[in-house]
Amino acid sequence: MFVAKINVTLKESVLDPQGQTVLRTLHDQGKSSISDLRVGKYIEMKIDAKSQAEAETLAKEICESVLVNQVIETYRLVVEKV
Repeated sequence: MFVAKINVTLKESVLDPQGQTVLRTLHDQGKSSISDLRVGKYIEMKIDAKSQAEAETLAKEICESVLVNQVIETYRLVVEKV
């Protein structure tokens, strides 16, 4: 059994209104040392595979076909044995 840990964020060139709202709120609270903030999503999925390579291949396929809009988002994928 493996677990795929996926972090999805907007590409740097894409505006992040949610991140900007959080950043403004932090500045309003006096936390002016924060210069940039981006909001993303975190996904975990358990994969029953015979090997790490098989689990990574399946997780990558799922990311690129379902979980990530590759036009505006990027992702980082880590697959670990559990």
